[in-house]
Amino acid sequence: MGNLVVSLTVVIPVYNEEQNLPPLWTELCPVLEGLGIEFEIVFVDDGSQDRSAEIIRRLRERDARVRLVRFKANAGETAATDAGFKAARGRMVVTMDADLQNDPADIPRLLTQLDQWDAVCGQRVNRGDGDSLVRRVSSRVANRVRNWVSDESIEDSGCTFRAFRRECLRGLTLYRGFHRFIPTLLRLQGYRVMEMPVAHRPRRFGRSKYGIMNRVFVALVDLLVVRWMKSRLLRYEIAEDLGGEAPGE
Repeated sequence: MGNLVVSLTVVIPVYNEEQNLPPLWTELCPVLEGLGIEFEIVFVDDGSQDRSAEIIRRLRERDARVRLVRFKANAGETAATDAGFKAARGRMVVTMDADLQNDPADIPRLLTQLDQWDAVCGQRVNRGDGDSLVRRVSSRVANRVRNWVSDESIEDSGCTFRAFRRECLRGLTLYRGFHRFIPTLLRLQGYRVMEMPVAHRPRRFGRSKYGIMNRVFVALVDLLVVRWMKSRLLRYEIAEDLGGEAPGE
């Protein structure tokens, strides 16, 4: 891609998604080309044990806009998301899953909102079409617990289909499991975050990596940390700065 300026980076964490990657590419590429801007797709292979990395390499051979960041071992979705953020070169960044449940056709709608917002988070609708009853119930309980403990109002913190202005990601520090709390962390830094409905489709291949235990109970300690961060946030207004000079003067 040389010195070409990239307008959009799509970050896709991947863990054992070999069957999903070819149809995802078939759907995603035309949508991005239809935007009329320069883009790149960063696949972050989170230590997959199948042929995911090999498939991504083949995509790269056909299209230089494809990039592969591969972990030595499985490190989790938050780590893969963080690595994608650090690798991103676009002024806008979209994160999405590799399991085909996110619809690439929603990307233009997400990006349009970045004219007025710093981050736009997907809120999954028609979840009955894409998930089992157990997964829907566990997700609903997890969202309510997260909002109650963290004193937030995010309706679907488990949806990682999101769009960001890249500048709001530069100072973002993530810890294991914190990909769920990115909207809250950005709000803590004063960024404008909104949610908008996105499609949610049935998983065609593979299995979900999340269940009741790691949606609700395992995340409880993370919630308490976020709650503590919000309670200790520095809040002050400067009434006067007599004789102050701009940095570098």
